[in-house]
Amino acid sequence: MPRVRHAGSPARGAGPGRAGTPGRGQGTPAGGRGPTAGQAGAPSPRKRRRFRPGTRALMEIRKYQKSTALLLRKLPFSRVVREVCQEVGGADFRWQAYAIMALQEAAEAFLVGLMEDANLIALHAKRVTLMPRDIQLARRIRGPEKGFASL
Repeated sequence: MPRVRHAGSPARGAGPGRAGTPGRGQGTPAGGRGPTAGQAGAPSPRKRRRFRPGTRALMEIRKYQKSTALLLRKLPFSRVVREVCQEVGGADFRWQAYAIMALQEAAEAFLVGLMEDANLIALHAKRVTLMPRDIQLARRIRGPEKGFASL
């Protein structure tokens, strides 16, 4: 029995760039269909996918938990390190790339741990939003050594 193609569904393999069908750049709007009643000849932009609130955040959390890459950009971090070093030391010191990378690894590990502790404090207060007071309390509970003493 021969296959019958319905009017609403395109044939298999009939897309832009295929032989015998018009592509996007050949005068027809996207999808090969003519303008509808609501459109005055303008091609309709493809509708972006909308996620429910919180879904995108969870996707980003999973993405960053899987990766081992540094989260802060290297060049801005390097500039901050050099600026702080110049303010504290007074002289313009030279830095090895591995020294700045080690400092960045340590800084990111510290910040991630601090954010985890602050998140636990926010959850304890029956909130899901992290607030500055959560971070301050986490640093205070950690003590002067692990909390980076000056507040």
